[in-house]
Amino acid sequence: MVSSSARRLSSALITAVSCAYTIIALVYFLQGALYGVLAVVVFLVVVATHYVNMRAGLRGERPPGFPLTVVLQAVATYLPDFLLPGGMSALTTPLLAGTLLVYLPLRWGGAAVGLIMLYEGTLLWWGPQAAHVTLFYVVTVPTTGAMIYALVRFTRVTAELEQARAELADAAVLKERLRISRDLHDGLGRSLTAIALKGDLAGRLIDRDPGTARAEVGELVQVAREAAQDVRQVVRGYRAMSLTGEVDRAVALLESSGVSVQAHLADVTLPRRSEEALAWAVREGVTNVLRHSRATTCTITTSLQEDTVRLELANDGAPPDPGTGTASGGKPGSGSASAPGTESGAEPGTGTASDAGGASVSSGGSGAWGTGIISLAERAAQAGGMAAAARTGQGGFVLAMEVAVRAEAAS
Repeated sequence: MVSSSARRLSSALITAVSCAYTIIALVYFLQGALYGVLAVVVFLVVVATHYVNMRAGLRGERPPGFPLTVVLQAVATYLPDFLLPGGMSALTTPLLAGTLLVYLPLRWGGAAVGLIMLYEGTLLWWGPQAAHVTLFYVVTVPTTGAMIYALVRFTRVTAELEQARAELADAAVLKERLRISRDLHDGLGRSLTAIALKGDLAGRLIDRDPGTARAEVGELVQVAREAAQDVRQVVRGYRAMSLTGEVDRAVALLESSGVSVQAHLADVTLPRRSEEALAWAVREGVTNVLRHSRATTCTITTSLQEDTVRLELANDGAPPDPGTGTASGGKPGSGSASAPGTESGAEPGTGTASDAGGASVSSGGSGAWGTGIISLAERAAQAGGMAAAARTGQGGFVLAMEVAVRAEAAS
């Protein structure tokens, strides 16, 4: 997941800063072995408590024993000033500043950092001739503390954003399911009830009044046809898709699943059939990415090429093909290409669909590489274009579709 990557990056940077300050403690060996060993022990305690505090902070939690761990870090930071020469706290207070900014309300944490700067400025004041040295150590406190605070906040916000995206995607799916349920209930409830009543009545009248029974059966057939029409209308409403909306949903679903996505859509107005064909291609490709591959990156792009619009969905995680282990193909219209499987997860099969240019797109094999490309090729042909899919040299697969820009070409 993206939040885990952000947390690892932030943890690595904070650890690197802590280790950099720890190395400086080795200069105390120049003043004696005892001073050197004591300085190293102090730094190890500071770094250990700082690590415990920051590890919990990156997860949006408080460390076990809080606030004892913060107090222990503060004691380990300032106690060496009474045991070692040279104001050793100047090397460790930047880490303490980061801890205080993370765990205290920002106004109180800022005030505490201000007091730390005042203390260090007083402790390290060696006269005007060394003012630049004093200023350097004083400025290091807020800058390092702010960096640590920003890294922790960055990690938390990233995790919250991922959670929000996942919730929005779930909400969109639930909303669509509720709409379908509502439409089916409202559209079919009356029709099915009428069918049941007329069937019962026709059954009772078939012996004593065949003419009326036949009339009731005729009305039953008409109601059944109306019910079928209602179902088609619900399905059309469910499948009425826009390319932009489908890409937005695809980005939300993929990123909530830990796949980094880049989408670049050309600013062009398409006829309804062409736009729906591209939207179905995006849905099919994203379904294969989520179900069958181990992709970490995915790109969705459209480009205008004379009288056609080309869609490419590429990723770095090809779906497995346990039958052959390979898949071949190329650009639409270049011949045959093996393709990702169907959205419904049907058993692998074989078949051929001709595109508008006369080239055939075939599918076969097993596993994730099935008949999904045939349906897309048929949709593309109806929109005056073609579709194909193939593995890439980067270990992934690319799904491509071309459709006509003009409505007359797509008809």
